Amino acid sequence: MASPIPERSNCIFCNIVNKFENTEILYEDDDICVFPDIKPASKLHLLIIPKRHIEDVKCLTPADKELVNKILMVAHEQLSKNNLSLDDARLGYHWPPFRSVRHLHLHAIAPASEMGFISRLIFRKDSYWFVSPDYVASRL
Repeated sequence: MASPIPERSNCIFCNIVNKFENTEILYEDDDICVFPDIKPASKLHLLIIPKRHIEDVKCLTPADKELVNKILMVAHEQLSKNNLSLDDARLGYHWPPFRSVRHLHLHAIAPASEMGFISRLIFRKDSYWFVSPDYVASRL
């Protein structure tokens, strides 16, 4: 049986996944899609998203543990592919209600040392509004 034809969505990231937007896709597989952030906080600022619509980190369940691990692995691969060090990278998820797009997305930003003042606030490590992949995994 053929898959249903995707329709345009109210979710911009679902539209990117389904190729309704003219967005440069840097990597994709059956589960994940990677593209540049439209407001980069540093030289490299990628968004790694699941293709399946998950609203945010609070909607994740223990069944999503493998997907969350894969998202992080792909982020590491993208940093490595771009010759950027994990030691000078900022990886994290926005913690609801502090998110602008209601579709789960991991930010991979490098070099973190080159982030400007405002970006350092928005993507502040282990803050109330931006949490580490380890923190998210620990809650599954």
